[in-house]
Amino acid sequence: MNISAAEGKKKAQMNDIFTKKTNTQKAWAVFLFSTIPVLLLLLFTYTPVLNMFYYSVTNWNGYSGSKEFVGLKNYIQIFSDPAYFKVFPVSLYYLLGSFVQIAIALYFATILTVSKTKGKNFFKGVLFFPYLINGVAIGFIFSYFLRPEGVLDTVLQFIGLGEYITKWLGNVKVINWSLAGVSIWRYMGFNMVIFIGAIQSISSEVYEAAEIDGANRWQQFLYIILPSIKRIVQLNLLLSINGALSVFEIPYVMTNGGNGSKTFVIQTVETAFKLQKVGLASAMAVVLFIIVLIVAAVQRMFFGEKGDNRI
Repeated sequence: MNISAAEGKKKAQMNDIFTKKTNTQKAWAVFLFSTIPVLLLLLFTYTPVLNMFYYSVTNWNGYSGSKEFVGLKNYIQIFSDPAYFKVFPVSLYYLLGSFVQIAIALYFATILTVSKTKGKNFFKGVLFFPYLINGVAIGFIFSYFLRPEGVLDTVLQFIGLGEYITKWLGNVKVINWSLAGVSIWRYMGFNMVIFIGAIQSISSEVYEAAEIDGANRWQQFLYIILPSIKRIVQLNLLLSINGALSVFEIPYVMTNGGNGSKTFVIQTVETAFKLQKVGLASAMAVVLFIIVLIVAAVQRMFFGEKGDNRI
């Protein structure tokens, strides 16, 4: 009995040593594998952000070595000069477009996932393909598509709607709607793919039970699909709103911000590189960053559930 007790105690000690050694090895593996990504994150994300905050309280032209500390002068100039905020209404066009974009993406994701449509993978690829195209290329493509007597005008003329032809990129009342439409065309596929992944995670048994109970497609969408992917809808909505506030590529390439299409980001870039006011431009970027945080907080307030800390 004493020998058995001693052997059992020895085995327990060996197990403890083995467990501690295994845990130590796991800890080192996690540390080593995460070191490089964390260093890259600090180097290319957090360091530039901290520099941006520092530049925002200085007067710097972007290339000289000296930076004059001016405190909150740049921020005061932004909020006191209406020229810096008069471009924000342009973001409303993209904001409205983001809701249309989400609705269309959710529609196609539901149709291509739940229904028995033939060639679903082909249509998924076709709808997702615009997201893979470079933004500059899309800008050039639609510049030709929307130009006078271009493809769109030719199609409208062919189907008998020539009376609605206008200068899509020259009419101040239409230009931002045109650019928002291009943005919807480009990013809708990205939202659709995310929705498809979320919808596919719903068990088929749930649909079968709903069909047995007599639920139609609309009721299945309203009471099964939508509640199940609520978090993904919120995430896509947040990404779309943030994109609407920080849109740059499409209006910059297609119009260079002309005819009333200049966005806040385009103005920030022009302030930094054309006017050589990097300090002021950094302050504008900080303001945009704060606005995005406020939007995220408001969205969480309206769509988040009490006691739920997830996105």
